[in-house]
Amino acid sequence: MNEPRPQLTLVLPAHNEAANIGPCIDDLMECLVDRHQIRTELIVVNDNSQDATEAEVLNRAARWPGVRLIRRTLPAGFGRAVRTGLNYAQGDVVIIYMADRSDHPEDALMYYQTIQSGYDCVFGSRFIAGAHVNRYPRVKLVVNRIVNNTIRWMFWTDLNDLTNAFKAYRREVITTCGPYKSCHFNITLEMSLSALIGGYRIAEVPIRWEGRTWGATNLRMGQMGRRYLCTLLMLFFQRVLMSDDVRSERSAEVASGEEIFRQ
Repeated sequence: MNEPRPQLTLVLPAHNEAANIGPCIDDLMECLVDRHQIRTELIVVNDNSQDATEAEVLNRAARWPGVRLIRRTLPAGFGRAVRTGLNYAQGDVVIIYMADRSDHPEDALMYYQTIQSGYDCVFGSRFIAGAHVNRYPRVKLVVNRIVNNTIRWMFWTDLNDLTNAFKAYRREVITTCGPYKSCHFNITLEMSLSALIGGYRIAEVPIRWEGRTWGATNLRMGQMGRRYLCTLLMLFFQRVLMSDDVRSERSAEVASGEEIFRQ
């Protein structure tokens, strides 16, 4: 007998996260599966790790059948790992979740419940009332605020943490807005701004965020600047020059889905 499709998929890109990935999976699966009985698929994309990341994942897969390991080959890259995970995702709701334990399982649960209430996407913000942030490096905080305020102005939006990777999407949003092209952390902008341009119903909610206590971040601001800029300009001109086409495509998708349902 075929297993029912997952209700929720979490995609976790992981590069040298041996000390974080095991507890990260434990926290998520205990919250979502053991306590709340959500059919959860957790996809860890091992992005060419040189440590025991893979062994930690396989240990958890023995306890929770919903835990899956995908191995990537070179070239590495956060965006490439996310894209790989999305290709395998089967859940009705898909969440991009950081393997370094900066995000919280209870917030992933809140994302899922918020989408069930009628939204297409949920974007977590670390910078609105109710959010809690610990150990955010000062320089990165200043850069983050400058970049996000620039994006708000360019895209006429009140959403204020669009560069944050931790977001949730209905699977149809990913199908319609994709396939994505970004290879690194700029995929966070590509996914969120594509949904914004497409006119999807987006909820912004306060989240908790923890700076990592083990290992080094894989984000290098200097290297990422040109990639973020390229993605930002590409989507800005898409919004200015082609947003009518983007929304027409979405309307056609919705109409097609409704016609199939009526049949």
